[in-house]
Amino acid sequence: MFSSTTVISDLNKIRSETPLIHNLTNYVAMNITANALLAIGASPVMAHALEEVEDMARLASAVVINIGTLSPLWVEAMKKAIRAAVLKNIPVVLDPVGAGATPYRTETARQLLAAGPVAIIRGNASEIRALAESRSQTRGVDSLETSEAAIEAAHLLSRQFGLVVSVSGPIDYIIRDSDLIGVANGHPLMPRVTGLGCTASALTAAFAAVNQDYFQAAAGAMAVMGIAGELAGENCAGPASFELAFLDWLYRLSAQDIHSRIKIK
Repeated sequence: MFSSTTVISDLNKIRSETPLIHNLTNYVAMNITANALLAIGASPVMAHALEEVEDMARLASAVVINIGTLSPLWVEAMKKAIRAAVLKNIPVVLDPVGAGATPYRTETARQLLAAGPVAIIRGNASEIRALAESRSQTRGVDSLETSEAAIEAAHLLSRQFGLVVSVSGPIDYIIRDSDLIGVANGHPLMPRVTGLGCTASALTAAFAAVNQDYFQAAAGAMAVMGIAGELAGENCAGPASFELAFLDWLYRLSAQDIHSRIKIK
């Protein structure tokens, strides 16, 4: 059963094992993604070149595929990284940034799903519904729908592809087949800092690197994100100071912080 004890155990493993997380992510989020992974104790690497993605994926403990800034070469590199990771039983986390906003993004996300078994999809409600071929409202890469609106689509995706779906929102929903965990931690300033959704995907990969129960790993990552966000928001002036405080709290987060603050639905 998912609990604060699971989250604490996984966080301690990340801090002691320093898993290498291979990120094929977007230009906008690279800096905060790398800093967040370092703050919780993981080791980030950003490698996109076709000539090395397979080798890097094979070295990693988990791989993040993030389609925020697409190009044909990057898409090919992403497919190669997925195939290499799958052959080594390395978990892949797919962040379908902006799926539903343009046909190119939606089709690319579906091609990446087909490239090999993905362990976890992490996205907002609009992105998840777009992948499940439901009607969704997306403005750029931002969701215009609540996480609750994507629960049915998440169940469909989970069953169709045999993976875990993590839907972010005021309440994060983590779904595997018919199972569901809700995590109600977070802060209103989190959507005001660019790249925090991408950071959630990177942290999800770090947790998946140390816990082969990807359902619980995804829930643990969202709990840590939300709790660090709550603590960061207590003494900040706005988005800029929030971002710095968020990274500090990822680094400082204690077992007591998790025990006392986690909100499981």
